[in-house]
Amino acid sequence: MASDHSLVAVIDFGTTYSGYAFSTRSDYKTDPLKIHANQAWNAGGRQLLSLKTPTVLLLDKNKEFVSFGYEAENQYSDLMIEQEHEEYYYFHRFKMKLHKNIHLSAATVIEDITGKSALAMDVFAISIQALKDHLIEELDKKGTTMTVKDIRWVLTVPAIWTDAAKQFMRKSAEKAGIPGENLLIALEPEAASIYCQYLPTEKLNGAEEGFTMSEVGTKYMIIDLGGGTADMTVHEKQENEKLKELCQATGDACGGTSIDNEFFQLLVKIVGGPLMYSLSKDNPSAYLDLFREFETIKRTIYPNKSGKVNFTIPFVAIDTLCQKNFGEGFKSTVSSCSMSDNISLRHDKMRADADVLKALFSKSMVDIVGHVSNLIKQCEGISMLLLVGGFSESEMLHHAIRKEFPDKRIIIPEDAGLSVLKGAVLFGHKPDYISSRVMRYTYGIGTRLDFNRNIHDQTRLVIIDGKEMCKKCFWPIIKSNQTTAVGTKVRNRLHSTKKFEKRLVLPVYASHKESPMYIDEPGCVHIGTVYINIPNPSENTLYINVEFYFGNTELTVTTTVEGTGHTETAKFDLV
Repeated sequence: MASDHSLVAVIDFGTTYSGYAFSTRSDYKTDPLKIHANQAWNAGGRQLLSLKTPTVLLLDKNKEFVSFGYEAENQYSDLMIEQEHEEYYYFHRFKMKLHKNIHLSAATVIEDITGKSALAMDVFAISIQALKDHLIEELDKKGTTMTVKDIRWVLTVPAIWTDAAKQFMRKSAEKAGIPGENLLIALEPEAASIYCQYLPTEKLNGAEEGFTMSEVGTKYMIIDLGGGTADMTVHEKQENEKLKELCQATGDACGGTSIDNEFFQLLVKIVGGPLMYSLSKDNPSAYLDLFREFETIKRTIYPNKSGKVNFTIPFVAIDTLCQKNFGEGFKSTVSSCSMSDNISLRHDKMRADADVLKALFSKSMVDIVGHVSNLIKQCEGISMLLLVGGFSESEMLHHAIRKEFPDKRIIIPEDAGLSVLKGAVLFGHKPDYISSRVMRYTYGIGTRLDFNRNIHDQTRLVIIDGKEMCKKCFWPIIKSNQTTAVGTKVRNRLHSTKKFEKRLVLPVYASHKESPMYIDEPGCVHIGTVYINIPNPSENTLYINVEFYFGNTELTVTTTVEGTGHTETAKFDLV
């Protein structure tokens, strides 16, 4: 990747909010923290300027771009008032569709709020393009005219995402007009960790005077709590200003929106699942208003809160559905539900016991604390927990972590919600900040091996040219839990299998197991295929050196055909 870029631009594509930031090469050299984040996302009716905008996309009936972010929210609301929204597509919180989706492909579809579907890659690409175009426009306004090719682009993804999900984001960005050779993928907790290296003590809440994150040998856990995922890893500060990953990144879908999911389930207990589904499909405006109101309430819940909490609900919309579905009003439905002792209605307000709302946090807190505990057991000597991401600002979360880990210093940087965005800019200027990573999977290729009756399954026996072979064997390239320096190269020598072969097809697999035996055993996933082009096919057997590069944020592959000197970066395609 060319290092003569004059500007680094980051697109932080989040589950609930997205944004961008940039800095010039010259600013980075003189003041690394001189990073420009867009201040101009206008929230419309809500009189505020925001550093991020909701991850919301509005398309017309032809699935063409209409608007993104606050603009999309406001336009969709207007369309609904005019009863003109039905032909439009409104996508929100769609990033999590990539989490744990083992069947990701260019053909994957996702549904909008009313159940209409579109190609996932188009939805992601159009959203990334909207952010990219906004950024270029902003640069033009500042008098910094640049083409897309003058910029090194960085896209943020959770560290716990699969290779397929990272590859999906890369392809979406390329479809959005970002040149692949100018694009880096940054892992979110790593970016936050890099950012905190630069912060002075007064910007690190919880740090003692004179403390610095950049002391050699300091070990700390980064807990990145975003809207969708909680994403954690452990770093140790190295001599050469670099960071070493000590354990596999871990986490799950227990970010801020998991609380919203619990709120949804609470409403299901009151009015039932079918009615909630009808609300989102038939009256998306009311449905979205309900969850926006909860978003505000969620931020006001703290551990010692008691009594009742009031919040506005779309009473008319829900009441109409109750009459239609149950033959009784919303008030009667609430009075006769299992939650009636704790929840009541007053006009267009719902009154709920504070304990009921606090309980919505429980599952997420248990999951996050569990992941943190497991990492502490795996990595000795962690004295500090660094909380970043929008959800890290929750008082409920602080309380749960302090209670569970009283002996650990908890540090929350100022602008915790922007740590990933700004750290990814620093990573773009210096992609070798992280010196080594711990492999999350064992990677391998499928092959046939000599059949061994002592270890191989009899059903896998095949006879090839009179020889007993075992089919669908897993041939490991690199093993999970291995500490791997950035750019670690693993070479395999392959050969053509028939005359005048034009290209070799090499399926690549990944498994959480350290030593999987077969490519189709449970836990083993086909993550993609490497296509190796042979420039001058011949009747002779051709030998190809395939080099896999590990330890970076993405897996890359180069191939060289022996005797020809023909080298290329192999195309690594999604399944």
